[in-house]
Amino acid sequence: MVPLFYHPDVELGKKVLKACYDGGARLMEFTARGDFAFEVFSTLNKYAIENLPGMIMGVGSITDAAAASMFMQMGANFIVTPSLREDIAIVCNRRKVLWSPGCGSLTEINRAEEMGCEMVKLFPGSTYGPGFVKAIKGPQPWTSIMPTGGVSTEESNLKAWFEAGVTCVGMGSKLISKEILAKKDFEGLESLVRKTLDTIIKIRS
Repeated sequence: MVPLFYHPDVELGKKVLKACYDGGARLMEFTARGDFAFEVFSTLNKYAIENLPGMIMGVGSITDAAAASMFMQMGANFIVTPSLREDIAIVCNRRKVLWSPGCGSLTEINRAEEMGCEMVKLFPGSTYGPGFVKAIKGPQPWTSIMPTGGVSTEESNLKAWFEAGVTCVGMGSKLISKEILAKKDFEGLESLVRKTLDTIIKIRS
């Protein structure tokens, strides 16, 4: 599971990051959507390196090669994009940094894999659903798919995705909700992350 998160408040971000880490998550996609997002990510990544051993920080919502290059200079371990862009593939491949492009058709998935993509992001997942994944995995069992959007913490939802053949899931507001952030319920977030990961382990075992 890859938690997705963005907030302009760095101190809040640190607490979210630690709660996810303490709950067992070892990946975090920082969705770079706001002004000065690069400053927030830089601080959070340094915090993770110093305080959360084994935490792998990446950046999502990247829409051009310049932004990808800048975040990689700040230590991003992977780059996630909402759409398939060759310019981003080139700069990530040059640095041997994993990149995951948003794809919505078999043609886009094939093109991404031809450009060296190891993990395809199915986006928006809610539009396509587990049935799409199952259909893709039939002729292409080697394709690794991560749906984002339309994934929730409910066992029935997770079971449908993993039984369809996804490699992992990206989860944003269904995991790190506005309610949790408003209440600053970081213990609740830690518990939800742990429970969700336990559910995924149970489904995959």
